[in-house]
Amino acid sequence: MRIEWTEPALEDLAAIRDYIGKDSRYYARRYVSRIFEAAAKLKDFPAMGRHVPEAGARTDVRELIFEHYRIIYLYLVEPQRLQILTVIHGSRDLQGQAQKSWGS
Repeated sequence: MRIEWTEPALEDLAAIRDYIGKDSRYYARRYVSRIFEAAAKLKDFPAMGRHVPEAGARTDVRELIFEHYRIIYLYLVEPQRLQILTVIHGSRDLQGQAQKSWGS
């Protein structure tokens, strides 16, 4: 299983790092590193995330919860890969967004 990080997801991580970095650059780097580690577990267990409720009937859009963040990814069985689409805080309202990160 190959994991691909999309540009928007990497931008999300940069924003998280910058926000936490206002208080501590060390903990900001450490926190983002832990997000990468959590997502790396998907390499061996890609279906471990739950279906994203806002994705409706789509079963290929899943999420892994890491502390207060949702790591939303697209799980493609053929070819064996997944794309990390976004990393967002759990309090954000995805339902109200006109354009979802998975394109629908």
